[in-house]
Amino acid sequence: MLTHYGVPMPGPTSAPTRRAVAMPPEERRAAIVEAVRPLLIEHGERVTTRQVAEAAGIAEGTIFRVFADKDELIGAVLNAALDPGPLEEAIAAIDPDAPFEQRIVEATAAVQQRMTDVWQLVSNLPARFHPKLRGPFGTADVLTSLFVGDAHRLSVEPAAAARMLRSLTLSMSHPMMAGDATSAEEIAHVLLHGIETS
Repeated sequence: MLTHYGVPMPGPTSAPTRRAVAMPPEERRAAIVEAVRPLLIEHGERVTTRQVAEAAGIAEGTIFRVFADKDELIGAVLNAALDPGPLEEAIAAIDPDAPFEQRIVEATAAVQQRMTDVWQLVSNLPARFHPKLRGPFGTADVLTSLFVGDAHRLSVEPAAAARMLRSLTLSMSHPMMAGDATSAEEIAHVLLHGIETS
């Protein structure tokens, strides 16, 4: 025992070390996918597992306990980007009491954002990943619901209006089709009022 001028002193103590609680596999997978998306936008397929590990705050070996290889990881990132769930939630969260045209503008902006996010990712990935893009865009029901309450103002059924909104937004926002993207306000105006001057 240590003494100080003959008085017994307690020995050094150390806090017990705790092992970090292991993250459930699905949470770990989701965290890695979220960390990798901006890396793929910047580096494409050239992204390294070291970059992935640093961005996700994990060891490189952890990546391959969750994903079989880098292709599987890239595929998981693309699947997450194509998941319509977040877009549907954003549209569903639009205030139903807001003016009709404002709701259409907000929905258009949300569709534009999703298209931009997917395009930034896919444009940096090789063609072997592109078949994943052939699935449905989703959001049909939630977009249709935007028009149901104002169906009396429409010359088409709400479902048709939803399809027009989606198609017009994509065609007027995609970099390969529109060049400079048209604003959500302009797209909504064209959809609801056409291009003819009053």
